[in-house]
Amino acid sequence: MIPSPGREAFAVGGRRAVAEAVRAGRARRVLAHRAARHTEGLRDLERAAADAGVRIDWVEREALDATGAADHQGVVAFVTAPPELNDRGLAAFDLAPDALVVVLDGITDPQNLGACARAAEAAGAALLVTRRRRAAPATIAAVRASAGALLHLPVARVTNLARTLEALKDRGVTVVGLDADAPSTIHDAPPPGRPLALVVGSEGEGISRLVRESCDLLVAIPLRGRTASLNAATALAVALFGYALRPARSRCSATRCVRPERPSCRRVRSPASGYDSRRPAWRSPGAQATCNR
Repeated sequence: MIPSPGREAFAVGGRRAVAEAVRAGRARRVLAHRAARHTEGLRDLERAAADAGVRIDWVEREALDATGAADHQGVVAFVTAPPELNDRGLAAFDLAPDALVVVLDGITDPQNLGACARAAEAAGAALLVTRRRRAAPATIAAVRASAGALLHLPVARVTNLARTLEALKDRGVTVVGLDADAPSTIHDAPPPGRPLALVVGSEGEGISRLVRESCDLLVAIPLRGRTASLNAATALAVALFGYALRPARSRCSATRCVRPERPSCRRVRSPASGYDSRRPAWRSPGAQATCNR
């Protein structure tokens, strides 16, 4: 478990994670391999450290190894953990009208937590919510797997996830859950409104019954291959960028509209496998098509 902010800083290794720790203002000291000074691989870190006013101490590899940071790639930062919110802190958290909140239900692996945080932060999420019990702790491995995103993204740990979702709904948040058995997919469901909370469960069990019942809408990710499921972090990334961030389609007032020359699609059935695929059928230049929006 990461030490609390008031306790001694912990060591995080890896160029990207260290650079993000510096940018987040969480790095107290940075060590880097003397031989890598001014190399291309460390220029981003050097710029970030200069901007943040953090000094880099150039040392031998033995000093880096002595920190205990695994696979440090020649750079280590001593980092203080950001405070996590509790139920009361979450209730007071200021949510913007267009806020995106990511909710994790039953994610118990720290590296999966880190990967989910990385996807959430990259998508511009304002907050990550998870359980207080039976949930992955924000360990050093989680911070590294998040590429430093856990040092930027506020995290709330709550006692009762279903009750938390109801409280978010009372604040005007639309709650959408990822569920493999949902009647709608991320492709055919309408773009969600904001503020939005997107809920993802564990790969094996999905979201729990009470959490599912607290969702305003359930959507599925359609899978076309032989793999039965995606892990939580991958499913979250797909849903974030393929659904939550999908722009609303503009409405067309005309009965017919002219579209740029581009391929349309017709469904083709493969006689060998019976698999439905789509192949492009090019329209001639200047062709018109009925607007289906």
